[in-house]
Amino acid sequence: MSIETEADHPAAPNEENARASGIGERQMREAERIAEALVFASAQPVTEAFLAERLPKGVDVAAIMARLKALYSDRGVNLVQVGGSWAFRTAGDLSFVIRADEKEPKKLSRAALEVLAIIAYHQPVTRAEIEDIRGVQTSRGTLDVLMEAGWVRFRGRRRTPGRPVTMGTTVEFLDYFGLEELRDLPGLDELKGAGLLSGRIPSNFGIPLPSMSDELTEDEDPITQLDLEELGLLAPRGDEPDR
Repeated sequence: MSIETEADHPAAPNEENARASGIGERQMREAERIAEALVFASAQPVTEAFLAERLPKGVDVAAIMARLKALYSDRGVNLVQVGGSWAFRTAGDLSFVIRADEKEPKKLSRAALEVLAIIAYHQPVTRAEIEDIRGVQTSRGTLDVLMEAGWVRFRGRRRTPGRPVTMGTTVEFLDYFGLEELRDLPGLDELKGAGLLSGRIPSNFGIPLPSMSDELTEDEDPITQLDLEELGLLAPRGDEPDR
């Protein structure tokens, strides 16, 4: 007569996660339900830090989200990562059955698409650097359109004469284009094929590895209240609204 041991019956992945974290299977399942509800109820992608603050202590948030992602992988909605955060999105192969909004989204001009691509790949980048890459001047209106769309943001100030503003993409940019992270951006040939770049690309134009961090680089300073006022994003502190 043989004696069975735990090795003869490997624990399920969820049980292994529970053992590793020192919490019970019931608590793990409850943590999954809470995480699922938090992501579903949020209008914006939810960070793992946000989830960790609201889940039971000791829970492996990454493991919880990986399991939920697998559970939703073949459903009508999928749990996806967007720039390190989590969100529910309609399955890509079902987009054809979703009725489009009555209001057609504003189409970007070729110039705006080129500027967006340059910012995405070269961030942090200044307006002068964008113009140097494109070989033409970039209007403030083009940048305004990208910022109004929520795809581009001011990052900081470059530590060079004139302290030019640096720009980068946002989580909304990743979300809209279905990217988990910047490394998922297409290559130069794919951009050309999609018509996102002009056929007259400067010879020095390249596709660098995008910055994978939102942290300021060594040659960037954070944007201050004074900077925002100067850029017209905030009213001067001394100004009081009319009553």
